[in-house]
Amino acid sequence: MTSKFNEIYNASIKNPEDFWKNVSEDIFWFKKPTKILNKSNPPFYKWFEDGITNTCYNALDHHIEQGKGEKIALIYDSPITGSKAQFTFNQLKSKVSKFAGALDNLGVKKGDRVVIYMPMIPEAVVAMLACGRIGAIHSVVFGGFASNELASRIDDSKAKILITASCGFEPGRTVEYRPLVDGALKLAKHKIEKAIFFQRKDHEIKLNAPQEISWNEALSNAKDKDCVEMGSNDFAYILYTSGTTGVPKGIVRDIGGHIVALKWTMKNIYNIDENDVWWSASDIGWIVGHSYIVYAPLFKGCTTVLFEGKPVGTPDAGVFWRIISDYKIKSLFTAPTAFRAIKKEDPEGKFFSKYDLSSFKSLFLAGERADPDTLKWAENLLKVPVIDHWWQTETSWSISGNCTGIEMQKTKYGSACKPVPGYDVKVIKPDNTLAKPNEMGDIVVKLPLPPGTFPTLWNADERYKQNYMTNYEGYYQTYDAGHIDDDGYVWIMSRTDDIINVAGHRLSTGAIEEVLSEHQSVAECAVLGIADKLKGQLPIGLIVLKAGVDKDNETISKECVQMVRDKIGPVAAFKVAIVIKRLPKTRSGKILRGTIRKIADSVEYKMPPTIDDPAILDEIKEDLIKNNILKSA
Repeated sequence: MTSKFNEIYNASIKNPEDFWKNVSEDIFWFKKPTKILNKSNPPFYKWFEDGITNTCYNALDHHIEQGKGEKIALIYDSPITGSKAQFTFNQLKSKVSKFAGALDNLGVKKGDRVVIYMPMIPEAVVAMLACGRIGAIHSVVFGGFASNELASRIDDSKAKILITASCGFEPGRTVEYRPLVDGALKLAKHKIEKAIFFQRKDHEIKLNAPQEISWNEALSNAKDKDCVEMGSNDFAYILYTSGTTGVPKGIVRDIGGHIVALKWTMKNIYNIDENDVWWSASDIGWIVGHSYIVYAPLFKGCTTVLFEGKPVGTPDAGVFWRIISDYKIKSLFTAPTAFRAIKKEDPEGKFFSKYDLSSFKSLFLAGERADPDTLKWAENLLKVPVIDHWWQTETSWSISGNCTGIEMQKTKYGSACKPVPGYDVKVIKPDNTLAKPNEMGDIVVKLPLPPGTFPTLWNADERYKQNYMTNYEGYYQTYDAGHIDDDGYVWIMSRTDDIINVAGHRLSTGAIEEVLSEHQSVAECAVLGIADKLKGQLPIGLIVLKAGVDKDNETISKECVQMVRDKIGPVAAFKVAIVIKRLPKTRSGKILRGTIRKIADSVEYKMPPTIDDPAILDEIKEDLIKNNILKSA
């Protein structure tokens, strides 16, 4: 008997136009599309080409029209400042339409670009939705990003307006935005017309009139603006990712497909209904924040939580449980690194027992591979399904996962479950042939990609084609490597450049990390391949221990090496596991394996703009020198 999931999945692959036409009936259109998919110019496919809609209308006005204006749309909780607030759909619409009027007063028109460089405050959400309301294209840049990174995004987008704040807050420190913004505006070749600063309480700064105005000043003579009608293939936003050439890649999202796909995911992937409270613990500067703090939950009409804090240190490793308990959250979506941080600080889960989590039904992890040990630890603690799923900035929603709203699949630890409806996922080997089940290779998606993914790059059609669509004709290259097993489960083992070649054997660093993370003293780890004259590359492991471990480092290292030899075999040639204090990560929690590898190989590297704390790289160098991996300078 065909399962419900298989039936829906097969329908989406065999007849994608019918499938997505039916799904598109669930969103608001000023004019419903009659052309569902234009395939005339691959790889530039167009979904819902003649449809007319509006992002903000679907997020706010549509629900108010259905009598849900007094329902809570957005909950704001900042353990760093002690601020809390809740906004109904009516209240949020009022703020958004007024700020849309402020942007209109400043000459922002349909198609103009607006850079948003803000902390995790309600005004950031208001700014994003206000852009959508009047048809401006927003480009959110992570608040606190370096000046040169902000400047490159202003230059590439040719932004008309910059919306920012006086500062952001991290545990124990204030991130002053003024010097970062000043530096960016000096570096940028393109000159913005106006900068709007939101003045944070007790951290107000002097503004330089007339180019700079305060948020309140911008609102002072603003009138409410209605939603403008937008073509389905007009762009909602640009979200930049770091490019290998040094020029950031502007991922664009077209409006119609974005609304259709993201609204569908809330029920079908996450099993979230309108009356549920949903929390995505990320940042609006990243794709997870765009899709699952702001857009998807508001398209669905459920309540979404905006959290200005960290999993540990604001004030302790129990803050996630407090948020879930206080707001009766049904499901949480966060990065595995957040749970590794909680596990490191509170391995016994002592904070957990202080809170009532009876409302909580599921935990979703994405952003990097969820190692089985962390997944099992969370499962044992929470007593709810813990689901690893896989997607990318380019796609804006899940490529593979457990579609809990369609039919729950069994968990396979280490796998990102099955391809989601809409994605025809394959594995291609280095010789360009399709891999058999369990064979390792490059993971690709057959074209056309489903709605809500990226139709191109901002002003860079050729780069889009060359980067993503040419290595394997007819397929989107994900740059992730892994395999699909006999049951159709997808196993993401590493980024393509994290496959290491040890004496002719292709090994996944993720598989070795999986073994290391099973050690009872290890909180988190990273494995990388370093250059070796004899074998080409050799794997080394960097391990961070849980709080309160009393076993000595040398013993733990030896045990880790033995575990890899026992489980993967001598072929891995794994002989070095180094205990370190902390791993270098991006601000979104991804471990900077490529940078560590360059340090170990004495290859020149650039300081990654997204690094959370640059001082960690010096610590890593010292650890590598101490362990004879790197020669002292």
